[in-house]
Amino acid sequence: MKALLTAINAKYIHTNPAVYSLMKHASQYGDFMELAEYTINNQMDAVVRDLYERKPDVLFFSCYVWNIEYVKDVAGQLKKVLPRTDIWFGGPEVSYDGPVILQDNSYLKGVMIGEGETVFTKLMRFYSYGDICLKDIEGLMYRENERIVMTKPGSLVPMDELKFLYEEPERFAHRIIYYESSRGCPFRCSYCMSSIDKTVRFRSMELVKKELGFFLAHNVLQVKFIDRTFNIRVDRTMEILQFLLEHDNGITNFHFEVAADIITDEEIALMNQMRPGLIQLEIGVQSTNPDTIREIDRTMDLERVKEVVRTLRKPGNIHIHLDLIAGLPKEDIKSFIHSFNEVYELRPQELQLGFLKVLKGAKMHDKAEEYGLIYADKAPYEVLKTNWMDFDDIIRLKAVEEMTEVYYNSGLFSYTFEFLEQYFDSAFDMYDCLAAYYKEHGLFDMKHTRITRYSILLDFIRSLGRLDMEVFEQLLVFDLYLRENLKTRPDFACDGEIYKELTRDSYRKLSKTMKSKIFHVEPFHLDILKLMKDKEICRRDCLIVFDYENRHPVSKMAAVEEYVWQ
Repeated sequence: MKALLTAINAKYIHTNPAVYSLMKHASQYGDFMELAEYTINNQMDAVVRDLYERKPDVLFFSCYVWNIEYVKDVAGQLKKVLPRTDIWFGGPEVSYDGPVILQDNSYLKGVMIGEGETVFTKLMRFYSYGDICLKDIEGLMYRENERIVMTKPGSLVPMDELKFLYEEPERFAHRIIYYESSRGCPFRCSYCMSSIDKTVRFRSMELVKKELGFFLAHNVLQVKFIDRTFNIRVDRTMEILQFLLEHDNGITNFHFEVAADIITDEEIALMNQMRPGLIQLEIGVQSTNPDTIREIDRTMDLERVKEVVRTLRKPGNIHIHLDLIAGLPKEDIKSFIHSFNEVYELRPQELQLGFLKVLKGAKMHDKAEEYGLIYADKAPYEVLKTNWMDFDDIIRLKAVEEMTEVYYNSGLFSYTFEFLEQYFDSAFDMYDCLAAYYKEHGLFDMKHTRITRYSILLDFIRSLGRLDMEVFEQLLVFDLYLRENLKTRPDFACDGEIYKELTRDSYRKLSKTMKSKIFHVEPFHLDILKLMKDKEICRRDCLIVFDYENRHPVSKMAAVEEYVWQ
C-alpha cells in the first residue's frame, strides 16, 4: 500500500507544514507514505504525470483558498487514470463545506475536517492494516455506497504533543520555515477563518525556546510564525523576544503577525534593541473607518496603532508590513481612499492593498446577502461589488494596488516618490494618476523589466508638465544605484563623459582604501543627499559612492557617502 501526501504551494520558497506534520504524526506508517511537493506555477500536465507514475493507492491533498482550483483539476484528472485510487482532501478550504465539496467532486472518497494529525494517523492505520473502520475515525466526511457519512468531530491535539517538523534542516535550505507556537485567535474578525476557532492554545515555552534555538543553531534564513496573533500574552511575547535578542546569530529573520494596538511600551523598548533585520512585523489595519471596524467585529485603537508603528519605524531596524482590505462593509470608495492615505502616512516598508475574500465558514459568508456582497464563484472568492462599492471602484483599486506593489513595496523608487508626492493632493491621488497613465498607454498588460519601470515613471512625470525634470532624473538615478550595481548607465543619467577622468581616478583611489570591492561611483549635478534631508536643492557637482557590500539589512539599499576628491 502506498499513500501519497501532496502539497501544492504558492511558490517554491514556501513549505507546507500541514503535510509534514501529518507525516510526523503517522511516522509508524512511514514505510507506506511518500511526500510530493509542487507549486501552482508548475505545468499541471507535469504534476499529473508525476503523481500518476508514483502509482499511489490513496492520495491526500492539502487544500487552501489559493490552490483549491488547481488541486481539484489535478485530482479530477488523476481519478480518470487511477480509478482505484482513493482521493482525500484536507485543510481549511474544505473543512467547513464538506457536503458541497463531495457533491461537486464525485471523484473524492472523502474530506478530513479540522485538525488532521490524529485523523490522518487513524486513516493510515485503516489503509495500512484495515483493523479499524472509517465510521470509527473522528473528523471525517466520506462517500459510502452513494451516501455521505459524517463521523464525530475530531478532538484538538494538545500543543506540546505536536511534533517538531524540521529535524532535517538541509531539506528546507533556501526555503521559508513556518513555525507554530500557538493555535487559535482571540479576535472575532468576521472575514477570517481563524475567528471560528474560539480557543487559543499555546506550546510550552520550554519547547518553543528549544525549537527556536535549533533554527538559530542551523542559521535558518527566515522563520515565519503562523500564530494568528503573536502578541496575545505580554509575558510570553517578552520571553520569546528576549530569547531571540540574547541568541541572535546575525542571520536568521523572524516574522510575526501582531496586533499593534496591544503592543506595550516594554515590548517596543525590547524590539528597538534588536539587530536590524532580526524581526519583521505584519500588522492588519484593514480599515481606518470606525463603522467598518465595528461591523467586522474588530476592536482597534487606531491612534495607538499609529503611535506604535511610528515608534517602531524610527530606529529603522524592523521591517513593518501593514495590511488594508478593500470591499469591507460600510466602506465606500471615499472612505477607502481615506484609509489608504492614513496608513500610507505611517510609511511602512510594505503596504498590502488586499481585497475581501468571502470565505466559507466565516461570518462574512453568512452575511453576504445583507451586505450586497457579490463575489467570484471560484476561489479565492474575491469581492466584485458591495452595497458601498461597485465594480468600477474595485477595478480602480486593483490598478492602484498594482502601482503600489510595483512602485512602493518594491522599495526601488523611495526617494523619487517621496519628492513626487508634494505635487499631488494625497498619496492615493499619486498612485491613482499613475495607474491612469498605465491604462491610457496600454502598459498594464505588458511585462516590464526593472529598468523599463524607471523609464515609464520618468515619462509619466514628464507628462505632468512644469516639474523640474533635472531633479527627477537625478532622483531616479540615485534610487536606481541604491539597489543596482549596473554595468551601463541608464539613458536618463547625466552626461558622464565630462566626469570620466574624475570618476576613473576616484575608482583607483577608493579601490586602495575601501574594504568593499563591490561599489559604484556616480556623478550628480545636485547634492542629492541634502535634498533628501531637508528638500533644499543645493546646486553643485558631487560624486556619491554606493557600497553594495554594506547594504541596510531592512531596506536592502547600498550604503552611500559623498566622496570628496582632492
